[in-house]
Amino acid sequence: MYDLISLLERAKTASVETANMGTLKKNDALLFVAEELRGRKAEIIKANKIDISNGEENGMPDSLLDRLRLDDARIEAMAEGVRQIAQLDDPIGEGLLRKVRPNGLIIEQVRVPMGVIGIIYESRPNVTVDSFALCFKSGNVAVLRGGSDSINSNIALSNIIKDGLAKADVTEDAVILIDNTDREIVNQLMKQNDYLDLLIPRGGKGLIQNVVMNATVPVIETGTGNCHIYVDKYADIDKAIKIIRNAKLQRLGVCNACESLVIHKDIAEKCLPLIAADLTSEEVEMKGDETSQSISNLIIPADPTDYATEYLAKKISVKIVDSIEEAIAHINKYSTGHSESIITEDYNSSQKFLKQIDSACVYVNASTRFTDGFEFGFGAEIGISTQKLHARGPMGLLALTSSKYMIYGDGQTR
Repeated sequence: MYDLISLLERAKTASVETANMGTLKKNDALLFVAEELRGRKAEIIKANKIDISNGEENGMPDSLLDRLRLDDARIEAMAEGVRQIAQLDDPIGEGLLRKVRPNGLIIEQVRVPMGVIGIIYESRPNVTVDSFALCFKSGNVAVLRGGSDSINSNIALSNIIKDGLAKADVTEDAVILIDNTDREIVNQLMKQNDYLDLLIPRGGKGLIQNVVMNATVPVIETGTGNCHIYVDKYADIDKAIKIIRNAKLQRLGVCNACESLVIHKDIAEKCLPLIAADLTSEEVEMKGDETSQSISNLIIPADPTDYATEYLAKKISVKIVDSIEEAIAHINKYSTGHSESIITEDYNSSQKFLKQIDSACVYVNASTRFTDGFEFGFGAEIGISTQKLHARGPMGLLALTSSKYMIYGDGQTR
């Protein structure tokens, strides 16, 4: 029988060391880990090829295979992300508030680690490295449970991380990989309130909802990404085509890819045929309403579910609207609260969109693909939070901290 509790006890013990570790010590350990990743690329790629081969045999879609695949450039990017995190300011110990009360009590609020953070994720082995590095820099221990599809990659990466920590004379239990892929382990993990301080699910809608609905450990919900781009009547059409192509096609299997296109009727006749020609030249299936179909014969009928779908494939929905107000209402109805963008040269339109769209990240004249911890300067991210409590958007170091009050007295009683 898999001894989950023993692993969690080790994590809890290690969290005392990580919470009280100095910044220089943490940074040195992260740099050792980055060098281990760079020096052992062949080992990582060898393990990853086993996962890719298994995925191909099991009929995994190309977009998910792309999420899973590691190569020299992606490993280099992971290592660079670790190095960047080492260079970021350490949030632990930051003073948030200081008050002197009339009775002489001095009350200080300071930033502290969460403690032990569990991450449940699918497919992407880079999450193993990103999650460890962010948790470690913020004084936390990471308990990682990846999917069966990436198990060989995750084992290789976690072993390399542990070797880097050992070289820095830091507890190897700062990262704990649960290498049992039985789904029952996830159900057990979600209820370990005595050991876990926070749980973060990353993956498909089914995984996230299972954790949100059934966990007793506090959860930060990372959402699926039905991301929209709205082409306003004041849009620069060339800019729109470029941004939409990037947001849809740069990587298909990611949560910040554009899945839904909304276009103002006053510009649709000019821009939609050009957008459709560009996307369908890359074999993107466009599913739209009757108005969009009347403008371009490259668009096939959409059904109501299309507007609420995260495709993660060469598909996109299209909706023609009469006004920016209708566009905002449509997006807020079908959005998953992740990322939305407006293409416009009109300041008033941009401000209305920014203020009224209820999503974690709202863009003007830029691709939704920038919703990413690395792009935001966080070094990496542990997920994109689509909830509103505690953390929202790309979660970097600050999202993995809490605070506590330290009170200094001189004999006061109440």
